[in-house]
Amino acid sequence: MAIDVELLKSIPYFSGLSPAELDSIKEFIFERTAESGDLILLEGEPADAMYFVASGVVKTFKTSADGKEQILSFVRPGEAFNDVPVFDGGPNPASVQAIGPVVLYGIRNSDLEVILRDHPQVSLNVTRVLSQQVRHLVSLVEDLSFRHVIARVAKILLEHASDGTGPRPKLTQQEMAAMAGTAREMVGRSLKSLEDEGAIRL
Repeated sequence: MAIDVELLKSIPYFSGLSPAELDSIKEFIFERTAESGDLILLEGEPADAMYFVASGVVKTFKTSADGKEQILSFVRPGEAFNDVPVFDGGPNPASVQAIGPVVLYGIRNSDLEVILRDHPQVSLNVTRVLSQQVRHLVSLVEDLSFRHVIARVAKILLEHASDGTGPRPKLTQQEMAAMAGTAREMVGRSLKSLEDEGAIRL
């Protein structure tokens, strides 16, 4: 399947590039598909490529030794994942799983080096994208450290409500618990409390 140049234009990594530059970068991109529930990357394994979501949604998450899951983010069309290890040479920092059918665009490590050398604008864009990721992780640490569970649940609801830009993945209480760093039962109680306060309707 042909790589969609219009989609490439919407990816922050390639912001500000000319049509000719996008066409040359397109030659380095490969496509990969996954079905709902498929594990795309496993935490700790060697990283050989970074990915962009072309369609669908994936989640990035960490898993503790006792099997507890902490969801770090949901990655939607135009957004990237597994970019950090491609730059620092380390292993995959988190596991990635498909939420429904997904189409991914990938760039291998060696090809990314060529792109960065030939297109300086991409290097500038990288700093902006990685800075946004740091802000997201700092916000996540703040939530887990300083917010009560009910506040974390309320924030998750706000962030994943439809904003008119397209469908959002429907979260289960277990997924919300994995995002909020708590147990599913606590999410259920928090939702009931929010309903009692008139903030939401179940």
